[in-house]
Amino acid sequence: MRSIRPSLARRHGRRRLLAATGLVAALALTGTACGPDEDKAADGSAATRSGTSGTETSGSDKIEIPADIADRLKEHGIDVDKWKNGEWRNWDKDKWLTEAQDFVNPVIEGLWKPERMRSAEDPDKTISAKDAAAEQGVSDPTPSPVGATREKTPYHRHAAPVGKVFFDSPKGSMVCSGTVVKDPRNPGKSNLVWTAGHCVHAGGGGGWYRNIAFVPAYNDLGKTAAQLGEATQREIAPYGQFWADWASTSDEWIAGGAESGGAGAPYDYAVLHVKPETGDKSLEETVGNALAVDFSTPAAAKAGTVGAWGYPAAAPYDGLIMHKCVDRPGRLSLSPTLPTMYRIGCTMTGGSSGGGWFRVVDGRTVLVSNTSIGPSDSTWLAGPQLGRGAKAIYDNMSEQYGGK
Repeated sequence: MRSIRPSLARRHGRRRLLAATGLVAALALTGTACGPDEDKAADGSAATRSGTSGTETSGSDKIEIPADIADRLKEHGIDVDKWKNGEWRNWDKDKWLTEAQDFVNPVIEGLWKPERMRSAEDPDKTISAKDAAAEQGVSDPTPSPVGATREKTPYHRHAAPVGKVFFDSPKGSMVCSGTVVKDPRNPGKSNLVWTAGHCVHAGGGGGWYRNIAFVPAYNDLGKTAAQLGEATQREIAPYGQFWADWASTSDEWIAGGAESGGAGAPYDYAVLHVKPETGDKSLEETVGNALAVDFSTPAAAKAGTVGAWGYPAAAPYDGLIMHKCVDRPGRLSLSPTLPTMYRIGCTMTGGSSGGGWFRVVDGRTVLVSNTSIGPSDSTWLAGPQLGRGAKAIYDNMSEQYGGK
C-alpha cells in the first residue's frame, strides 16, 4: 500500500473478534503450478524471447522494441536506443508521458537485478486524520489493528497469484504488490495483474511510471536479507520477471490522484498486461493459478471476511516477506461525493500497496479490492470498491490486449 504517515486522532473498538486460523485457511490461495525447481520454463531453459514490449530476434537473445512502441516513443521525441541506455531517467515534464494512450514500457533486459529489487522503496502515499475523518461521510468506527502474519513458504504453494510490482519513478526504484487475475477471453492463459493505480501512474500532474515489472512468488522461500546477500536471480524471482506491455488505470486517478491525502483513493486501481522477459508461457500457466475479480461491490456489512495479501516494505518490515491480514471490513468515506471504500484492521505498511483483497464466494476465492491507503501508525488499510468503472478497465484490457 502507500504508506501513511500522519497519525489518526482516535481509535474505536472493533465490533467482533475473528477466528483467524480458520478464516485464513478458507482464504488460502493455494497454487497448482510446479515448483520453480520442477518447472523448466522458470529456470530459463526455454528459448529466450521478448518480454512485454520486446520481440524475439531469430538466433539471438537480444530483445528488440516493436515498431509500434518505437513509433510512440518517437512521437514524443524519445530516441529508443537512448531510452534503453538511460534516457528513461529523464523525468522532464515533456518526457513524462501522462495520457492514458501514452503508456510505453520497453523491456530493458537485466535492469531488475536482485540487489536493485531488494533496494526498491515503497511509494509513500500519506493520509491525515482530517482526510479520514468520519464526519466527511458514512464511515464506520476505526477498526482495531490486526497484526499482519507471515505467509507460509514456499509462496508458490500457498499464495501462488501474489507477487511484487517493481517500477521506476522520479524518486527512484519503487515497489508495490500485485495479484494474477483471470482473463475471461483467455481462460487458463491469463497475463493480467491487478494492482493499485498509484503503482503505475503518478496521478494528477504526473505521468506513467517506467520499467514496470511483476515478479510472482518473490523470495519464494521467505529468506532474510542476510540469507539473500548472495542470492541469484532465480532465488529472488523463481518464475522470472513479467514486464508490463500495457497498463490501464482509472481516468479519475490520472486526473486527480495525489501523493498526499486521500485524493483519488476511491479510484486507485489498475490492471497490467504482462509478458515474460524470457520463455513463452503465460503468467497463469507459469504460476498455476489466477483469481477471478468480484465487481459486485458488496456492502461492507455483507462482504464477509476479507483477507489482504502483500509485501510490506516500510518499517518495521523490509519488503522481503509476504504477509496477510484477515478481518471483516467496515466503511471509509473520504467525501460524501466519492464512493465509499472498504477498511480493515491491518498492520502492514507501504509496499503492500496494490496487494489484493480476497473473499470467498460460493466456495471460491475472488479478488474484491486492493490496498490503497492507510494511516501513519499502520493500524488499518483501505481499498476501493471495484464497480462498473473498474470492470470497464478490466474488460477492455482483456478484449484489446489479452490475446497478445
